[in-house]
Amino acid sequence: GMLYCYQRFGGLCRRGMALIFETAQGKNPQVPFKLLPFAVGATWITQLFGGSAGREGVAVQIGGTIGSAAGRFVHTPQRKKTLLVAGMAAGFAGLFLTPMAAAFFALEVLSVGKIQHRSTLPVLTASWMAYFVSGRLGLAHHGYHLSEAVGASWQTVGAVILLGLAFGLLGRLFCMALHAAEHLGEKWIKNPLLRILIVGTGAGLLMLVLYQGRYAGLGGNLIDAAMSGKALPWDFVLKILFSVLCISVGFQGGEVMTLFASGATLGCVLGPLLGLPAPFAAALGYVAVFGSGTNTLMAPILIGCEVFGPESLPWFLAVAWIAYSVNGNHAIYKLQEIGD
Repeated sequence: GMLYCYQRFGGLCRRGMALIFETAQGKNPQVPFKLLPFAVGATWITQLFGGSAGREGVAVQIGGTIGSAAGRFVHTPQRKKTLLVAGMAAGFAGLFLTPMAAAFFALEVLSVGKIQHRSTLPVLTASWMAYFVSGRLGLAHHGYHLSEAVGASWQTVGAVILLGLAFGLLGRLFCMALHAAEHLGEKWIKNPLLRILIVGTGAGLLMLVLYQGRYAGLGGNLIDAAMSGKALPWDFVLKILFSVLCISVGFQGGEVMTLFASGATLGCVLGPLLGLPAPFAAALGYVAVFGSGTNTLMAPILIGCEVFGPESLPWFLAVAWIAYSVNGNHAIYKLQEIGD
């Protein structure tokens, strides 16, 4: 399936997110509209054949491409960028049904430390509209209820600090492993078709052998297991390993679901060791590893409130800030700009 994808779609779908970033940064005039069917088709193939990847990447690409196309009708660079960012937010919100997190993800992810405040209102508007439309079309919001309340104590504060450090390092490790695997794959197997054949076949066989596909696909099964306190100690390592193998050689979809799944499973394992309920620690991992891997701060805090409820907002804020602080400005997106 991925061989066909490469032959049919070539370099365009491989550079989908790069095109979004380059256009937002003024390096390209606009995102080519033909990216849409290519990105969607490549993601479908990845999901059909069990690739360990998400699908938020194609959602952001769809929204960004439509926003870039709308930018043809305005004449200032700032407004063109605003429409593209609004499209990115709409794509994320339409998939996850988390409009506030989606808006701030799009505002934060392109350039770390710089939020264009003039773009905030149109980006929020696009995000909420996508949320309502997706909901009306039948997409259900997938949230979790944290039944065990966690009170403030020095033990809890200490545990959250340690978890934040671990989650920040895990997000950083995932980014470094992903970029290193991409470089090594291109160096060792220069033919992209052969690279996909070898790595894709090997990863597929390994995923069948290891728990009959537990680490294939989006990773929602691992998040559910973590929220039930049933994650295995090695789930986060193997999910990252298979995602790195698949994404680095060209499987399309996205990395965010892997960040969610690996963070939740690590939290489920570490939480009880530190005296915290497993579901609560899993929620912290879901939030913090996403923030560390994407090098964003407000988006993970808000997605924690929208997925798990606002009752744990102080803990989401603390763990996300710690993870963000220790990730060393690493991100899954190579073209992310680092502000002063």
